[in-house]
Amino acid sequence: MAKLYFRYGAMGSSKTANAIMVQYNYRERNQQVLMVKPALENRDGERILKSRCGLSTECVFMEELDQYDIRKYDCIIVDEAQFLTKAQVQQLVHIVDELNVPVIAYGLRADFMNRGFPGSTRLLELAHTIEEMKTICACGRKATCNGRKVNGEFVFEGAQVAIDTVD
Repeated sequence: MAKLYFRYGAMGSSKTANAIMVQYNYRERNQQVLMVKPALENRDGERILKSRCGLSTECVFMEELDQYDIRKYDCIIVDEAQFLTKAQVQQLVHIVDELNVPVIAYGLRADFMNRGFPGSTRLLELAHTIEEMKTICACGRKATCNGRKVNGEFVFEGAQVAIDTVD
């Protein structure tokens, strides 16, 4: 029986690198994987997933998922899952429950103000397995949330989504 996995962590916890390595493991066993991200995320190019450590792979947009015969795949891997809508999370639940294809979603749990993203909140409600991916804060302790810098200074207000280069 397939499961919906949600692997979340603060920025820098190697979520994208892990997603790409999981894809590699499936492909090494001659299994088919569909890499997916929301169209909103375009920092590294429209159809590219790229980790900070340099790993990269091609992907499709979540908004195009209906164009694919999902039953042909052994696994669906979704990166930047925090940007999913609640309806898109429901679509992933359908893939798992009705098509019996496992889905592994990676994303941030909350924004820089510690407010949950709609996609992440819904995944936390519905995922069969939830895993925290850990990383270390600049202070040396476990990182539990994200910060936002503008012109080198931390800010505590602003839009929930601001896709830009890392400062």
